[in-house]
Amino acid sequence: MLDKEQVQRIAHLARLDITSAEEEQFSGQLSSILDYFEQLSELDTENVPPTTRAIELSNITRQDKSEVYGDCAALLEEAPNPEGEFFRVPQILNTDEE
Repeated sequence: MLDKEQVQRIAHLARLDITSAEEEQFSGQLSSILDYFEQLSELDTENVPPTTRAIELSNITRQDKSEVYGDCAALLEEAPNPEGEFFRVPQILNTDEE
């Protein structure tokens, strides 16, 4: 069974803010999921060909086209950290060039 620290780490990686009660709940649920994967790993799949899905499907996609959104102010109001007319996001790339 997963302990509270492991559940907290998973929640942190998923950017979730969970309560102590949810930690207990998720500990059991995540442990059940991992137990199920353990059961699946016991299956003999030696003669089973690899597939991407159980049944063949074709993906229905729409045309990718750019559209101007009319209410930019409403979008910026929902942003956690807007900066003027832009969304401020955490830096993800290293700017140190060597």
